[in-house]
Amino acid sequence: MGLQEVILCATAPQPLPAQAPGPGAFVLHDLQSSNVLSSFKQTCSAPHCSAFVETKDGQGGIMLAAQSDKALLNVYNFQKATDQIALKVVLPEKLTCLTLDQKARYCAGGTAQGRIYLWEARFFSFFSVASGILYHSWDAHYRQVNVLKFTYDGMVLVSASEDSGVGVWSVSKLVDDDLQNDHPLPQFTLSDHTLPVMDVVCGLGPFPMCRILSGSLDHTVKLWDLATQSLITTFHFPKPIRCIVWDITERLFFASSPDGSIYQVNLFREREIKNNAGPFIEAVGGAGASDVARFDAEGKTGQNRLIDVGQPVTTLCMSLNGSLLLVGTAAGLIHVYDIASHQLLRTISTHKGLSISFVATMLKPPDLVGHISLSLNVASVADARDVMPVRPVAAFHRMRDVNARELHEVSMMLPITNETPHIGRCEYDYSEAEFQRDLYYFVRPTEGEPLGAPLTSRVAELEAEVGQLKEQLGRAKGVNDAIWQVVVQKVLKGSAQSGLEGDVEMDT
Repeated sequence: MGLQEVILCATAPQPLPAQAPGPGAFVLHDLQSSNVLSSFKQTCSAPHCSAFVETKDGQGGIMLAAQSDKALLNVYNFQKATDQIALKVVLPEKLTCLTLDQKARYCAGGTAQGRIYLWEARFFSFFSVASGILYHSWDAHYRQVNVLKFTYDGMVLVSASEDSGVGVWSVSKLVDDDLQNDHPLPQFTLSDHTLPVMDVVCGLGPFPMCRILSGSLDHTVKLWDLATQSLITTFHFPKPIRCIVWDITERLFFASSPDGSIYQVNLFREREIKNNAGPFIEAVGGAGASDVARFDAEGKTGQNRLIDVGQPVTTLCMSLNGSLLLVGTAAGLIHVYDIASHQLLRTISTHKGLSISFVATMLKPPDLVGHISLSLNVASVADARDVMPVRPVAAFHRMRDVNARELHEVSMMLPITNETPHIGRCEYDYSEAEFQRDLYYFVRPTEGEPLGAPLTSRVAELEAEVGQLKEQLGRAKGVNDAIWQVVVQKVLKGSAQSGLEGDVEMDT
Protein backbone atom coordinates (compact mmCIF):
# COMPACT_ATOMS: atom_id res chain seq x y z
CA MET A 1 0.00 0.00 0.00
CA GLY A 2 1.34 3.43 -0.90
CA LEU A 3 1.56 5.89 1.97
CA GLN A 4 -0.93 8.72 1.68
CA GLU A 5 -0.77 11.87 3.81
CA VAL A 6 -4.08 13.33 4.94
CA ILE A 7 -5.26 16.44 6.80
CA LEU A 8 -7.25 16.04 10.00
CA CYS A 9 -9.13 19.18 10.97
CA ALA A 10 -11.74 20.08 13.57
CA THR A 11 -14.40 22.72 12.96
CA ALA A 12 -16.63 24.65 15.32
CA PRO A 13 -19.35 27.30 14.97
CA GLN A 14 -18.10 30.84 14.71
CA PRO A 15 -18.62 33.11 17.71
CA LEU A 16 -21.70 35.29 17.66
CA PRO A 17 -22.89 37.43 15.94
CA ALA A 18 -21.65 35.37 12.97
CA GLN A 19 -24.15 32.77 11.83
CA ALA A 20 -22.82 29.23 11.43
CA PRO A 21 -24.54 26.65 9.23
CA GLY A 22 -24.42 23.96 11.96
CA PRO A 23 -22.30 22.13 14.52
CA GLY A 24 -18.69 21.32 13.87
CA ALA A 25 -17.02 18.04 12.94
CA PHE A 26 -13.77 16.13 12.56
CA VAL A 27 -12.95 15.99 8.84
CA LEU A 28 -10.24 14.10 6.94
CA HIS A 29 -8.98 15.63 3.67
CA ASP A 30 -6.53 14.29 1.13
CA LEU A 31 -3.47 16.53 1.25
CA GLN A 32 -2.85 16.51 -2.52
CA SER A 33 -6.38 16.80 -3.89
CA SER A 34 -8.13 18.39 -0.83
CA ASN A 35 -11.03 15.96 -1.28
CA VAL A 36 -13.04 15.00 1.80
CA LEU A 37 -12.32 11.39 2.78
CA SER A 38 -14.47 11.17 5.88
CA SER A 39 -16.36 13.37 8.33
CA PHE A 40 -17.27 12.77 11.99
CA LYS A 41 -20.04 15.12 13.04
CA GLN A 42 -21.69 16.40 16.23
CA THR A 43 -18.73 18.08 17.87
CA CYS A 44 -17.80 21.61 18.87
CA SER A 45 -14.27 22.06 20.20
CA ALA A 46 -12.29 25.24 20.77
CA PRO A 47 -8.58 25.63 19.84
CA HIS A 48 -6.27 23.33 21.85
CA CYS A 49 -9.28 21.16 22.81
CA SER A 50 -8.78 18.35 20.24
CA ALA A 51 -6.43 15.37 20.24
CA PHE A 52 -6.02 12.15 18.29
CA VAL A 53 -4.14 8.84 18.25
CA GLU A 54 -3.15 7.30 14.93
CA THR A 55 -3.86 3.71 14.00
CA LYS A 56 -0.83 1.77 15.23
CA ASP A 57 0.26 -1.19 17.33
CA GLY A 58 -2.51 -3.32 15.84
CA GLN A 59 -5.35 -1.08 17.08
CA GLY A 60 -7.53 1.54 15.45
CA GLY A 61 -7.09 5.25 15.97
CA ILE A 62 -9.32 7.57 17.95
CA MET A 63 -10.15 11.28 18.12
CA LEU A 64 -10.99 13.24 21.27
CA ALA A 65 -12.82 16.58 21.38
CA ALA A 66 -13.61 18.52 24.56
CA GLN A 67 -16.84 20.42 23.96
CA SER A 68 -16.68 24.17 24.42
CA ASP A 69 -20.29 24.62 25.56
CA LYS A 70 -20.58 21.77 28.08
CA ALA A 71 -18.51 19.47 30.30
CA LEU A 72 -18.38 16.63 27.75
CA LEU A 73 -15.66 14.79 25.87
CA ASN A 74 -16.64 13.19 22.55
CA VAL A 75 -14.67 10.15 21.41
CA TYR A 76 -14.64 8.99 17.77
CA ASN A 77 -13.18 5.89 16.07
CA PHE A 78 -11.91 5.82 12.49
CA GLN A 79 -13.80 2.56 11.93
CA LYS A 80 -17.26 3.70 12.99
CA ALA A 81 -19.88 5.49 10.96
CA THR A 82 -19.37 9.21 10.51
CA ASP A 83 -22.55 10.15 12.37
CA GLN A 84 -21.84 7.97 15.42
CA ILE A 85 -20.03 9.09 18.55
CA ALA A 86 -18.15 6.14 20.03
CA LEU A 87 -18.36 7.48 23.58
CA LYS A 88 -19.52 10.57 25.45
CA VAL A 89 -17.49 11.17 28.60
CA VAL A 90 -18.92 13.41 31.32
CA LEU A 91 -16.15 15.59 32.72
CA PRO A 92 -15.85 17.24 36.16
CA GLU A 93 -16.04 20.67 34.48
CA LYS A 94 -15.64 22.30 31.10
CA LEU A 95 -12.14 22.10 29.67
CA THR A 96 -10.29 24.92 27.95
CA CYS A 97 -7.50 22.68 26.62
CA LEU A 98 -6.80 18.96 26.11
CA THR A 99 -3.77 16.84 25.25
CA LEU A 100 -2.60 13.23 24.92
CA ASP A 101 0.96 12.00 25.19
CA GLN A 102 2.61 10.34 22.19
CA LYS A 103 1.79 6.80 23.34
CA ALA A 104 -1.71 7.67 24.59
CA ARG A 105 -0.86 6.67 28.14
CA TYR A 106 -2.17 9.81 29.81
CA CYS A 107 -4.74 12.48 29.00
CA ALA A 108 -4.61 15.94 30.59
CA GLY A 109 -7.14 18.75 30.57
CA GLY A 110 -7.08 22.35 31.81
CA THR A 111 -9.91 24.58 32.98
CA ALA A 112 -10.79 28.27 33.12
CA GLN A 113 -10.11 28.31 36.87
CA GLY A 114 -6.47 27.23 36.38
CA ARG A 115 -7.06 23.61 37.38
CA ILE A 116 -5.46 20.62 35.61
CA TYR A 117 -6.83 17.06 35.50
CA LEU A 118 -4.67 14.02 34.68
CA TRP A 119 -6.36 10.75 33.65
CA GLU A 120 -4.97 7.37 32.73
CA ALA A 121 -5.73 6.71 29.08
CA ARG A 122 -3.56 3.65 28.54
CA PHE A 123 -4.50 1.74 25.41
CA PHE A 124 -2.60 -1.56 25.41
CA SER A 125 -1.98 -3.48 22.23
CA PHE A 126 -2.49 -6.98 23.65
CA PHE A 127 -5.16 -6.37 26.29
CA SER A 128 -8.27 -4.23 26.13
CA VAL A 129 -7.40 -2.19 29.21
CA ALA A 130 -8.55 1.40 29.53
CA SER A 131 -9.23 2.44 33.12
CA GLY A 132 -9.93 6.19 32.87
CA ILE A 133 -8.65 6.62 36.43
CA LEU A 134 -8.27 10.21 37.59
CA TYR A 135 -4.69 10.26 38.85
CA HIS A 136 -4.59 13.85 39.99
CA SER A 137 -6.37 17.20 39.87
CA TRP A 138 -4.74 20.34 41.24
CA ASP A 139 -4.74 24.12 41.02
CA ALA A 140 -1.79 24.73 38.73
CA HIS A 141 -2.33 28.39 37.77
CA TYR A 142 -4.11 31.46 39.03
CA ARG A 143 -6.00 32.01 35.80
CA GLN A 144 -7.23 30.00 32.79
CA VAL A 145 -5.01 27.26 31.37
CA ASN A 146 -4.66 27.98 27.65
CA VAL A 147 -2.61 25.02 26.41
CA LEU A 148 -1.17 21.71 27.65
CA LYS A 149 1.56 19.69 25.96
CA PHE A 150 3.48 16.52 26.83
CA THR A 151 7.13 16.15 25.87
CA TYR A 152 7.82 13.44 23.30
CA ASP A 153 8.79 10.87 25.94
CA GLY A 154 5.74 11.70 28.07
CA MET A 155 7.83 12.34 31.18
CA VAL A 156 6.82 15.99 31.58
CA LEU A 157 3.58 17.95 31.17
CA VAL A 158 3.97 21.61 30.12
CA SER A 159 1.17 24.05 30.91
CA ALA A 160 0.69 27.67 29.78
CA SER A 161 -1.81 30.05 31.29
CA GLU A 162 -3.41 33.47 31.24
CA ASP A 163 -1.25 34.35 34.26
CA SER A 164 1.77 34.54 31.86
CA GLY A 165 3.42 31.51 33.48
CA VAL A 166 4.68 28.28 31.93
CA GLY A 167 4.73 25.34 34.34
CA VAL A 168 6.74 22.13 33.87
CA TRP A 169 5.25 19.18 35.79
CA SER A 170 6.78 15.75 36.38
CA VAL A 171 4.28 13.05 35.38
CA SER A 172 5.97 10.44 37.59
CA LYS A 173 5.30 12.60 40.65
CA LEU A 174 1.71 13.27 39.62
CA VAL A 175 0.90 9.54 39.40
CA ASP A 176 2.90 8.53 42.51
CA ASP A 177 0.58 6.96 45.12
CA ASP A 178 2.73 8.20 47.99
CA LEU A 179 2.32 11.83 46.89
CA GLN A 180 -1.43 11.86 46.33
CA ASN A 181 -2.14 13.81 49.54
CA ASP A 182 0.47 16.48 48.78
CA HIS A 183 -0.19 19.53 46.66
CA PRO A 184 1.81 19.11 43.43
CA LEU A 185 4.62 21.53 42.83
CA PRO A 186 6.05 22.15 39.36
CA GLN A 187 9.44 20.76 38.47
CA PHE A 188 10.24 24.37 37.63
CA THR A 189 8.49 27.43 36.22
CA LEU A 190 9.38 29.52 33.17
CA SER A 191 8.23 33.04 34.03
CA ASP A 192 9.74 35.57 31.63
CA HIS A 193 6.51 36.44 29.77
CA THR A 194 4.52 39.50 30.85
CA LEU A 195 1.13 38.72 29.22
CA PRO A 196 -0.94 35.52 28.70
CA VAL A 197 0.89 32.64 27.02
CA MET A 198 -1.25 31.37 24.15
CA ASP A 199 0.74 28.46 22.67
CA VAL A 200 3.57 26.05 23.51
CA VAL A 201 5.49 23.62 21.27
CA CYS A 202 7.82 20.90 22.59
CA GLY A 203 10.86 19.92 20.57
CA LEU A 204 12.14 16.41 19.92
CA GLY A 205 14.11 14.49 22.49
CA PRO A 206 13.62 13.02 25.94
CA PHE A 207 13.32 15.25 28.98
CA PRO A 208 15.38 17.20 29.89
CA MET A 209 17.38 17.04 26.63
CA CYS A 210 14.78 19.00 24.72
CA ARG A 211 13.67 22.57 24.15
CA ILE A 212 10.31 24.31 24.00
CA LEU A 213 8.87 27.40 22.32
CA SER A 214 6.27 29.59 24.02
CA GLY A 215 4.26 32.32 22.29
CA SER A 216 2.52 35.13 24.15
CA LEU A 217 0.37 38.22 23.70
CA ASP A 218 3.38 40.27 24.85
CA HIS A 219 4.60 40.11 21.21
CA THR A 220 7.32 37.55 21.96
CA VAL A 221 8.21 33.93 21.28
CA LYS A 222 10.76 32.52 23.72
CA LEU A 223 13.05 29.55 23.23
CA TRP A 224 13.74 27.62 26.46
CA ASP A 225 16.28 24.95 27.36
CA LEU A 226 14.76 22.47 29.82
CA ALA A 227 18.12 20.93 30.74
CA THR A 228 19.39 24.21 32.22
CA GLN A 229 15.92 25.65 32.95
CA SER A 230 17.02 28.84 31.21
CA LEU A 231 15.91 31.19 28.46
CA ILE A 232 17.99 30.85 25.29
CA THR A 233 16.63 33.58 23.01
CA THR A 234 13.66 35.95 22.78
CA PHE A 235 12.07 36.81 19.42
CA HIS A 236 10.11 40.08 19.51
CA PHE A 237 7.39 40.76 16.90
CA PRO A 238 5.37 43.88 16.11
CA LYS A 239 2.08 42.13 16.94
CA PRO A 240 0.76 39.70 19.60
CA ILE A 241 1.41 36.00 18.98
CA ARG A 242 -1.37 33.42 19.27
CA CYS A 243 -0.17 30.30 17.37
CA ILE A 244 3.24 28.78 16.69
CA VAL A 245 4.43 25.69 14.83
CA TRP A 246 7.97 24.28 14.87
CA ASP A 247 9.73 22.38 12.12
CA ILE A 248 10.47 18.78 13.14
CA THR A 249 14.21 19.36 12.60
CA GLU A 250 14.03 22.58 14.67
CA ARG A 251 15.51 24.67 11.85
CA LEU A 252 12.68 27.22 11.73
CA PHE A 253 9.30 28.07 13.19
CA PHE A 254 6.21 30.09 12.23
CA ALA A 255 4.40 32.46 14.57
CA SER A 256 1.00 33.96 13.77
CA SER A 257 -0.85 36.97 15.14
CA PRO A 258 -4.65 37.24 15.46
CA ASP A 259 -4.91 39.58 12.45
CA GLY A 260 -3.49 37.01 10.01
CA SER A 261 0.21 37.89 9.94
CA ILE A 262 2.49 34.82 9.96
CA TYR A 263 6.21 35.30 10.59
CA GLN A 264 8.83 32.79 9.49
CA VAL A 265 11.86 32.67 11.80
CA ASN A 266 14.97 30.79 10.69
CA LEU A 267 16.98 29.51 13.64
CA PHE A 268 20.16 29.14 11.55
CA ARG A 269 21.87 31.66 9.29
CA GLU A 270 24.78 31.84 6.87
CA ARG A 271 27.80 33.96 7.71
CA GLU A 272 30.42 34.75 5.09
CA ILE A 273 34.08 33.95 5.89
CA LYS A 274 36.94 36.19 4.74
CA ASN A 275 39.08 35.34 1.71
CA ASN A 276 36.11 33.70 -0.09
CA ALA A 277 36.20 30.66 2.15
CA GLY A 278 32.49 30.06 1.62
CA PRO A 279 29.43 30.42 3.89
CA PHE A 280 29.46 29.24 7.48
CA ILE A 281 26.23 28.07 9.18
CA GLU A 282 25.64 29.26 12.74
CA ALA A 283 22.72 29.25 15.17
CA VAL A 284 20.72 32.39 15.81
CA GLY A 285 20.79 33.84 19.33
CA GLY A 286 21.76 31.84 22.38
CA ALA A 287 22.95 34.68 24.63
CA GLY A 288 20.19 34.22 27.20
CA ALA A 289 17.71 36.72 28.62
CA SER A 290 19.60 39.68 27.16
CA ASP A 291 19.45 38.26 23.62
CA VAL A 292 16.41 39.74 21.83
CA ALA A 293 15.85 39.42 18.08
CA ARG A 294 13.45 42.11 16.88
CA PHE A 295 11.46 42.10 13.66
CA ASP A 296 10.01 45.02 11.75
CA ALA A 297 6.43 45.31 10.57
CA GLU A 298 7.21 43.66 7.22
CA GLY A 299 9.08 40.76 8.80
CA LYS A 300 12.22 41.51 6.76
CA THR A 301 14.76 41.41 9.53
CA GLY A 302 17.52 39.00 8.48
CA GLN A 303 16.04 35.98 6.77
CA ASN A 304 12.63 36.27 8.43
CA ARG A 305 9.70 36.68 6.09
CA LEU A 306 6.02 37.51 6.41
CA ILE A 307 2.92 35.71 5.12
CA ASP A 308 -0.20 37.88 5.16
CA VAL A 309 -3.29 35.66 5.26
CA GLY A 310 -5.75 38.54 5.64
CA GLN A 311 -7.97 36.58 8.06
CA PRO A 312 -7.71 35.72 11.76
CA VAL A 313 -5.49 32.64 12.14
CA THR A 314 -6.66 30.02 14.65
CA THR A 315 -4.21 27.14 14.13
CA LEU A 316 -1.01 26.21 12.27
CA CYS A 317 0.46 22.92 11.11
CA MET A 318 3.26 21.63 8.88
CA SER A 319 3.24 18.60 6.59
CA LEU A 320 5.14 15.48 7.56
CA ASN A 321 8.04 16.27 5.22
CA GLY A 322 8.23 19.92 6.32
CA SER A 323 7.55 21.38 2.87
CA LEU A 324 3.99 22.70 3.35
CA LEU A 325 2.42 25.06 5.87
CA LEU A 326 -1.26 24.60 6.69
CA VAL A 327 -3.11 27.60 8.09
CA GLY A 328 -6.58 27.32 9.66
CA THR A 329 -8.63 30.51 9.88
CA ALA A 330 -11.66 31.74 11.79
CA ALA A 331 -13.54 31.97 8.48
CA GLY A 332 -13.41 28.19 7.97
CA LEU A 333 -10.67 28.18 5.33
CA ILE A 334 -7.52 26.05 5.29
CA HIS A 335 -4.71 27.63 3.27
CA VAL A 336 -1.84 25.46 2.03
CA TYR A 337 1.44 27.36 1.49
CA ASP A 338 4.74 26.22 0.04
CA ILE A 339 7.31 26.99 2.73
CA ALA A 340 10.24 27.53 0.38
CA SER A 341 8.50 30.15 -1.78
CA HIS A 342 5.60 31.24 0.50
CA GLN A 343 3.31 30.70 -2.45
CA LEU A 344 -0.34 29.89 -1.77
CA LEU A 345 -0.87 26.53 -3.46
CA ARG A 346 -4.58 26.04 -2.74
CA THR A 347 -7.36 26.83 -0.30
CA ILE A 348 -9.78 24.31 1.18
CA SER A 349 -13.11 26.12 1.44
CA THR A 350 -15.33 23.16 2.34
CA HIS A 351 -15.90 24.50 5.87
CA LYS A 352 -16.55 28.12 4.95
CA GLY A 353 -18.81 29.69 7.56
CA LEU A 354 -17.34 27.63 10.40
CA SER A 355 -14.14 28.16 12.36
CA ILE A 356 -11.11 25.86 12.06
CA SER A 357 -10.04 25.00 15.62
CA PHE A 358 -7.53 22.22 14.91
CA VAL A 359 -5.35 21.10 12.00
CA ALA A 360 -2.86 18.22 11.86
CA THR A 361 -1.34 15.94 9.23
CA MET A 362 -1.04 12.16 9.47
CA LEU A 363 -0.82 9.06 7.33
CA LYS A 364 -4.15 7.82 6.06
CA PRO A 365 -5.55 5.29 8.57
CA PRO A 366 -5.76 1.81 6.99
CA ASP A 367 -8.99 1.16 8.92
CA LEU A 368 -10.75 4.41 7.93
CA VAL A 369 -14.45 3.83 7.38
CA GLY A 370 -15.26 3.79 3.67
CA HIS A 371 -11.57 3.59 2.76
CA ILE A 372 -10.44 0.22 4.11
CA SER A 373 -6.93 -0.56 2.92
CA LEU A 374 -6.46 -3.57 0.66
CA SER A 375 -3.45 -4.54 2.74
CA LEU A 376 -5.81 -5.70 5.51
CA ASN A 377 -7.25 -8.41 3.22
CA VAL A 378 -10.83 -7.87 4.41
CA ALA A 379 -14.11 -7.50 2.58
CA SER A 380 -16.02 -5.19 4.95
CA VAL A 381 -15.71 -2.87 7.91
CA ALA A 382 -16.91 -5.64 10.24
CA ASP A 383 -14.07 -7.87 9.05
CA ALA A 384 -11.60 -5.00 9.45
CA ARG A 385 -12.47 -4.79 13.15
CA ASP A 386 -11.31 -8.36 13.57
CA VAL A 387 -7.97 -7.61 11.94
CA MET A 388 -7.61 -4.09 13.39
CA PRO A 389 -9.71 -3.99 16.60
CA VAL A 390 -11.25 -0.78 17.86
CA ARG A 391 -9.07 0.87 20.47
CA PRO A 392 -10.84 0.60 23.86
CA VAL A 393 -11.74 3.79 25.68
CA ALA A 394 -13.23 3.97 29.18
CA ALA A 395 -15.18 6.85 30.68
CA PHE A 396 -12.95 9.18 32.65
CA HIS A 397 -13.52 9.30 36.40
CA ARG A 398 -14.90 12.57 37.73
CA MET A 399 -13.44 12.15 41.21
CA ARG A 400 -10.26 10.65 42.61
CA ASP A 401 -10.98 7.15 43.90
CA VAL A 402 -8.31 5.51 46.05
CA ASN A 403 -10.02 2.11 45.95
CA ALA A 404 -10.17 2.12 42.16
CA ARG A 405 -6.46 2.81 41.98
CA GLU A 406 -5.64 0.02 44.42
CA LEU A 407 -7.81 -2.51 42.56
CA HIS A 408 -6.53 -1.49 39.13
CA GLU A 409 -4.11 -4.04 37.70
CA VAL A 410 -2.27 -3.66 34.44
CA SER A 411 -1.23 -6.72 32.42
CA MET A 412 1.78 -6.48 30.16
CA MET A 413 3.18 -8.80 27.52
CA LEU A 414 6.91 -8.39 27.06
CA PRO A 415 8.24 -9.06 23.56
CA ILE A 416 10.72 -11.87 23.04
CA THR A 417 14.12 -10.47 22.15
CA ASN A 418 17.38 -12.19 21.33
CA GLU A 419 19.47 -9.27 22.48
CA THR A 420 19.81 -7.71 25.88
CA PRO A 421 17.84 -4.46 26.01
CA HIS A 422 19.76 -1.25 26.40
CA ILE A 423 18.89 -0.07 29.88
CA GLY A 424 18.45 3.64 30.24
CA ARG A 425 18.18 4.35 26.50
CA CYS A 426 15.19 5.38 24.45
CA GLU A 427 14.31 5.71 20.80
CA TYR A 428 15.40 9.36 20.72
CA ASP A 429 18.93 8.74 22.04
CA TYR A 430 21.69 10.00 19.76
CA SER A 431 25.13 8.52 19.63
CA GLU A 432 27.93 11.02 19.17
CA ALA A 433 28.79 9.65 15.72
CA GLU A 434 25.17 9.90 14.52
CA PHE A 435 24.85 13.41 15.90
CA GLN A 436 28.01 14.61 14.19
CA ARG A 437 26.96 13.02 10.90
CA ASP A 438 23.50 14.62 10.99
CA LEU A 439 24.97 17.95 12.05
CA TYR A 440 27.38 17.86 9.12
CA TYR A 441 24.48 17.17 6.74
CA PHE A 442 22.53 20.26 7.85
CA VAL A 443 25.37 22.77 8.23
CA ARG A 444 27.70 21.78 5.40
CA PRO A 445 28.57 24.58 2.90
CA THR A 446 26.40 24.80 -0.17
CA GLU A 447 29.22 25.26 -2.71
CA GLY A 448 30.59 21.74 -2.37
CA GLU A 449 33.53 22.67 -0.14
CA PRO A 450 34.34 20.39 2.78
CA LEU A 451 33.17 21.59 6.18
CA GLY A 452 36.79 22.07 7.36
CA ALA A 453 37.75 24.45 4.52
CA PRO A 454 36.58 27.68 6.23
CA LEU A 455 38.22 26.57 9.46
CA THR A 456 41.51 25.69 7.71
CA SER A 457 41.66 29.04 5.95
CA ARG A 458 40.94 30.83 9.18
CA VAL A 459 43.75 28.95 10.92
CA ALA A 460 46.14 29.93 8.10
CA GLU A 461 45.11 33.58 8.48
CA LEU A 462 45.74 33.48 12.21
CA GLU A 463 49.14 31.83 11.75
CA ALA A 464 50.22 34.49 9.24
CA GLU A 465 49.01 37.21 11.59
CA VAL A 466 50.98 35.66 14.48
CA GLY A 467 54.14 35.55 12.33
CA GLN A 468 53.72 39.21 11.39
CA LEU A 469 53.22 40.17 15.03
CA LYS A 470 56.35 38.24 16.02
CA GLU A 471 58.38 40.09 13.36
CA GLN A 472 57.08 43.46 14.56
CA LEU A 473 57.78 42.49 18.15
CA GLY A 474 61.41 41.64 17.20
CA ARG A 475 61.87 45.01 15.54
CA ALA A 476 60.39 46.83 18.52
CA LYS A 477 62.65 44.90 20.86
CA GLY A 478 65.73 45.82 18.77
CA VAL A 479 64.80 49.51 18.85
CA ASN A 480 64.24 49.30 22.59
CA ASP A 481 67.66 47.65 23.13
CA ALA A 482 69.40 50.35 21.06
CA ILE A 483 67.70 53.13 23.01
CA TRP A 484 68.60 51.42 26.26
CA GLN A 485 72.27 51.16 25.29
CA VAL A 486 72.46 54.84 24.27
CA VAL A 487 70.88 55.95 27.56
CA VAL A 488 73.17 53.75 29.63
CA GLN A 489 76.27 54.99 27.81
CA LYS A 490 75.28 58.62 28.34
CA VAL A 491 74.69 58.01 32.03
CA LEU A 492 78.04 56.28 32.42
CA LYS A 493 79.92 59.04 30.56
CA GLY A 494 78.25 61.69 32.68
CA SER A 495 79.15 59.95 35.93
CA ALA A 496 82.80 59.46 34.76
CA GLN A 497 83.21 63.16 33.90
CA SER A 498 81.77 64.26 37.26
CA GLY A 499 84.21 61.91 39.01
CA LEU A 500 87.22 63.40 37.24
CA GLU A 501 86.18 66.96 38.07
CA GLY A 502 85.90 66.01 41.74
CA ASP A 503 89.42 64.56 41.75
CA VAL A 504 90.84 67.73 40.24
CA GLU A 505 89.26 69.93 42.93
CA MET A 506 90.67 67.75 45.72
CA ASP A 507 94.19 68.04 44.26
CA THR A 508 93.99 71.79 44.16
